[in-house]
Amino acid sequence: MSVSTKAAETSAPKLRSLLHQRDGQFTRELLLSPGGFGLGKVPESHKPDAVTKMVCGYCSTGCSLNVHLQKGEAVSLTPSRDYPVNLGMACPKGWEALSVLDSKERAFTPIIRRPNGKREATDWDTALTTFVSRVRQIQAEHGNDAVAFLSTGQMPTEEMAFLGALAKFGMGMLHGDGNTRQCMASAVVAYKQAFGFDAPPYTYQDFEESDVIVLVGANLCIAHPIMWERVMRNPHKPEIIVVDPRCTETAMQATQHLRLYPKSDMDLFYGIARILIANDWVDRDFIASSTNGFEEFAEHVEHFTLERVSASTRLPAEQIESLARAIHQGKRVSFWWTMGVNQSYQGVRTAQSLINLALMTGNIGRPGTGANSITGQCNAMGSRLFSNTTSLLGGYDFTNAEHRQHVADQLHIDPARIPSENSQSYDAIMEGILAGRIKALWVICTNPAHSWINQNQALDILDRLDFLVVQDMYSTTETAQLADLLLPAAGWGEKEGTFINSERRIGVLKRVARAPGQALSDFSIFRLVAHYWGCEDLFEEWKTPQDVFEILKRLSANRPCDITGIRDYQMIDECGGIQWPFPQGQGPQKQERRLFEDGRFYHEDERARFLFDEPKPLSEPPSKKFPFILLTGRATASQWHTQTRTAKSAVLRKLYSRDPYVEISPDDAREQGVGPNDWVLIESQRGRVKAKAFITHAVLPGQVFVPMHYSEINKLTDAVFDPHSRQPSYKACAVRLSRSYA
Repeated sequence: MSVSTKAAETSAPKLRSLLHQRDGQFTRELLLSPGGFGLGKVPESHKPDAVTKMVCGYCSTGCSLNVHLQKGEAVSLTPSRDYPVNLGMACPKGWEALSVLDSKERAFTPIIRRPNGKREATDWDTALTTFVSRVRQIQAEHGNDAVAFLSTGQMPTEEMAFLGALAKFGMGMLHGDGNTRQCMASAVVAYKQAFGFDAPPYTYQDFEESDVIVLVGANLCIAHPIMWERVMRNPHKPEIIVVDPRCTETAMQATQHLRLYPKSDMDLFYGIARILIANDWVDRDFIASSTNGFEEFAEHVEHFTLERVSASTRLPAEQIESLARAIHQGKRVSFWWTMGVNQSYQGVRTAQSLINLALMTGNIGRPGTGANSITGQCNAMGSRLFSNTTSLLGGYDFTNAEHRQHVADQLHIDPARIPSENSQSYDAIMEGILAGRIKALWVICTNPAHSWINQNQALDILDRLDFLVVQDMYSTTETAQLADLLLPAAGWGEKEGTFINSERRIGVLKRVARAPGQALSDFSIFRLVAHYWGCEDLFEEWKTPQDVFEILKRLSANRPCDITGIRDYQMIDECGGIQWPFPQGQGPQKQERRLFEDGRFYHEDERARFLFDEPKPLSEPPSKKFPFILLTGRATASQWHTQTRTAKSAVLRKLYSRDPYVEISPDDAREQGVGPNDWVLIESQRGRVKAKAFITHAVLPGQVFVPMHYSEINKLTDAVFDPHSRQPSYKACAVRLSRSYA
């Protein structure tokens, strides 16, 4: 009998019985609490044949979906028409969000790997006892630093906060990071350094207010289709300028497409800055009143002549000048970027080169303007502010004694429990495992065996662990298959909490379906871990997600992300989401709010900073042996990240290629003797993969493109990182091609 079959036969009453034997009073309260295990019926507050709203759990757009209920159970979805994000629209993933919950690949019960290597279903008591005893043993033998965790941008904010507090304040861990390191770290650091806080300044209404929209490494049509729909609603006939080496679906719709050489973005934007300064096309008043460092920046870009920039970007001089002229002539210019900028060995400075353009032209704090990072995951912003990984809850600093004391006071804990140093970043945690310093890893709601860069090495690293715990809603992910202990978790729609989207809008997640088998909400798993660890007294207030939301409100007080004016989840629902900051006494909630309208920023002097550096060449340029540059990215609106969920939908599977494919230019295909749909072997210095050839002018000669969603792709990518953000450089490395006859 398979593990899945065994799990399906394990009843909820049996779980209640097992846990009741452990501690009847504790588990009885937990099972009956509003934020409890997720067993039994969904909340009775949902009337039969009713409709309730909740935010989608895929990307950072943060769309609202109407969940149609029959007898308290979710049966279908439609997009909400009156929500200020999506205005009645939804992408294929949103329409299929419920279907992926009903999968035979769900994790139904805890699974433990026995000493003989066999994986067996077990009960929660055995799972949690094993978890606690193994982690404590490793900490006793090797120190608290020998255990780390990897979190996610996919869980509700309240669960992230609970995990970070439990791991660091309760279990003594120092190191923990999130998979937002893979998508948003460069933007976070860029904002912190330039503005004084991680503060995307925009609202989606700016897509409709701009007369010039500059999109850099951002394929909205595919990666964020609802945002592209907002662009299409713009009544001003905007100039849409796409900067991307590949002719993406978005570039095909642009009024200008600057098809620059990979990773020459900084050269281009420094060259644009030089042209703007030389022609005095800058906002001198704004620069003088609201910024620091402009004169040094102007001196730096003086060396980026039109000839130099044209040579490094391989763009015609007139195209570069046309972009500069469009920025000058625009009255409301907005600059947008996403993974094409962030996932780079120089992502922070590239993002800041765009921030510099917005600052020097005064295109910030006004409708239709801004230096605007588009987030990746549904709750990456919640992770950035409240996961307790790279910063203390609420954006406080682990290394600041006053901050530690303040957080301790708010949480009613001993400040000695709060680490006085920052956690290691994701790459350093992986290196720590490789070096033997980290012996145990707790992976929650993420899939590093697929998504981490240089996959062959990543698999070798994970295999070196003494103890790998994976907490996931599916038992079949590449990482779950490696686990010594698998904890089955509830998914989107099976628990409650809040997400924060790209425009800083807080939205509500609701429980409208039952988690299968013995699967529990991550929140409930953390409560159980705290109980079995013996530190539940630290979390007496943390009984439900709404309780934790109240704690986070306290911690946000007088911070840039202040949300003390939000009464409760119902208020968020009634307002159509609420953008932070929303402090106490804010007054009526406006649906659309921008930051920096007064020209004041979050540094002590209230000024933004111009930051810059000398561009660096490709970290792995093409060579005689590896003559092509491999580009990676999103390929279809129906895929999401590692396909952990989207692959479970029969509808979504029909909307993209089952087999990995590689885009090749017609010239390169002829030279390689490759025809349409031929199998091609792609090799880098780290590994090889097979993919079907798709011959297209979307890529230039000397470049190829493979979608990021297929599990094989990260066998090729190079483990190179931005020095400021430690974000991996997924987007470009050197490969060679050959036709495969096998």
